[in-house]
Amino acid sequence: MSAVDANAAVTAATATAASVGAEDPNASNEIIQLQCRFYEQKYPEIDELVMVNVRSIAEMGAYVSLLEYNNIEGMILLSELSRRRIRSINKLIRVGKNEVVMVLRVDKEKGYIDLSKRRVSPEDIAKCEERYNKAKTVHGVLRQVSQDSGLEIEDLYEKIAWPLYKKFKIENENEDDKKVEYVHCYDVFKMGITDDAVFEDLDITPEILTSLKAHIRRRLTPQPIKVRADIEVTCFTYEGIEAIRSALQAAQATSTDEIPVKVKLIAPPMYVMTTSTLDKQKGIQKLHEAIDVVREHILAKKGSMSVKMEPKVVSVHEEKEFLQMIEKLEIENRQVDGDAAEDV
Repeated sequence: MSAVDANAAVTAATATAASVGAEDPNASNEIIQLQCRFYEQKYPEIDELVMVNVRSIAEMGAYVSLLEYNNIEGMILLSELSRRRIRSINKLIRVGKNEVVMVLRVDKEKGYIDLSKRRVSPEDIAKCEERYNKAKTVHGVLRQVSQDSGLEIEDLYEKIAWPLYKKFKIENENEDDKKVEYVHCYDVFKMGITDDAVFEDLDITPEILTSLKAHIRRRLTPQPIKVRADIEVTCFTYEGIEAIRSALQAAQATSTDEIPVKVKLIAPPMYVMTTSTLDKQKGIQKLHEAIDVVREHILAKKGSMSVKMEPKVVSVHEEKEFLQMIEKLEIENRQVDGDAAEDV
């Protein structure tokens, strides 16, 4: 990038930040942090879906920055904002907001890019958002490597990301419609966590490779998710307590090394069933299996079981609240036990 281009880019980023700052300060910070093009080509292709940030709204339409292409300017024409009659443009689009749009025209000589919002389907939005989030993660890794190495981030794209796209491209065998698809660099980085061969032939020093691997592991190594279910188990027969204990032990016996199942008392007759796993669906399926085992065992002993909360992934906040509730109940139980001893 020349000094003139660099100055122009900084000016554009500053202008963009000023135009959206009053609306959304976080949006302006994101634009400045992502100041680089993610892909080797300077301009997007026609019909490509791109993520943009709305800079300003004018009579002809909305001026936007293409976040994946070094924040170059594009325009969503007024006629391309919605399929319906436009009563209020501010209800369709807002300054500072990110939008998924389709590329209609690209004039590389003049730098004009016309975009459409109305031609984008919900499926397109989900697909583009997934790609954009992956690209942001890749950019974050390279930004950290840039800080470690002192190299410009665009140099790292040229040495790492763009060669990896070429290395893992998938060519369509159809002669009539030859199309090249690329494995996203994010997915290649994930492969590199366990396969060093991914990074062979890259023109980087051992120090940069070490930094790259370290930041990939920190950002992309999958973290276990917590799955939880709440059940209520009762049995009023002669062997009631033992029947409940046996049923819950049978549930825990469904554990595997990959998906361990734990059962903990909340307060009789309520129990919580949990597991930690890298695979959400397998975790939910395993708790359903454990619930079925409890139901089978307790019904055989003339008891009953009901599910108060179906197996679901719980957030860190929910898990924290749950642990606080358990701790509170344990304290209350200890206080009651102490009072009872004094009365005797």
